[in-house]
Amino acid sequence: MNELLSQEPIVRIGAFASIFGLMAVWEVLAPRRQRRVRKGYRWFNNLGVVVLNAALVRVLFPAAAVGTALFVETQGWGLLQLLDTPYWLTIVITVLVLDFAIWAQHVFFHAVPLLWRLHRMHHADLDFDVTTGLRFHPVEILLSMFIKAGVIVMLGAPALAVLIFEVLLNATSMFNHGNVRLPKPLDRILRWIVVTPEMHRVHHSWYPNETNSNFGFNLPWWDRIFGTYRAQPRDGHIAMTIGINLFRDPRELRLDRMLWQPFHGPTHSYPINARGRDDTGVETD
Repeated sequence: MNELLSQEPIVRIGAFASIFGLMAVWEVLAPRRQRRVRKGYRWFNNLGVVVLNAALVRVLFPAAAVGTALFVETQGWGLLQLLDTPYWLTIVITVLVLDFAIWAQHVFFHAVPLLWRLHRMHHADLDFDVTTGLRFHPVEILLSMFIKAGVIVMLGAPALAVLIFEVLLNATSMFNHGNVRLPKPLDRILRWIVVTPEMHRVHHSWYPNETNSNFGFNLPWWDRIFGTYRAQPRDGHIAMTIGINLFRDPRELRLDRMLWQPFHGPTHSYPINARGRDDTGVETD
C-alpha cells in the first residue's frame, strides 16, 4: 500500500493529462457551441486556478484523500472494516458512497448561501468547456477535501477504492463539462450510466431552476432518485445562456477577480432556498 501512495501523484497526473488532452482535441474537432469569450483568455485564468488549487492541496494535505484512506486502513477504523465483504464489493461500495457524498455536498453548496458564495465562481464562467470542470474556488476545494476525508474515515474506505474514485471523478468532471457534440442516441444511453455534457450543461444555465438541477458529476442516478434531474434546458443547448446573472462582465473571468467573487455581491438569485423570486432570479416582491 505504501507503493500505492508513492505512485498516486503519477497516476492522477497521467490520467488528468490524458483526459484533458483528449477533451481539448474533441472540442476542436466537434464543438457543441460557439465560444462567447476568447479561449486563450479563459484558459489562462481557469488553468491558473487549477495550479493554485493543486499547490494548496499538496501543501495542506500532502497525502490527500488516498493518504487518509491508507491511515484509516492501518488503524482499522470505519464501517467497512467491520464488515466481512469481498474486496471487490468493498471497492464498489466505497465508490458509490463517495459519489453520493460529492453529489450531496454539491446540493448543499447551492442550498446554503455562504457556501454558494464559494461555489458560484464555478458557475460564473461565461463559456462551458473542459476547463470549466476544473474551475473551483480554493476554499471550496479545501472544504471538499475535509468532507471527503470525513467520509473516508467513517466508511473505512480502502486506499485503492479512493484512488479509483478520485481518478474517475476528475475524468468525468472534464468529460461532462466538455464543449463537445455527442450523437443524440448515444447521449440517451450514456446518461443512464454517466453524467454527459448534454446533461450537465443544463446545470450551468443562468435560469436558477436549471442551475439547481443535474448536480451529479460522475454517476447520474442520484438526480433521478431525488427529483433534481432535468433532461434539457428550456432555451436549447445552442441558445441557452451560460453563467449567472451577477457576473456577466468578461473581466470577471480574470484570476484575481474570480478569487474575490465570494466576498462581494448578493447571494439571493441562486441558492435553492431562495424565496420570492421568479425563475430568472429577479426579485418579485
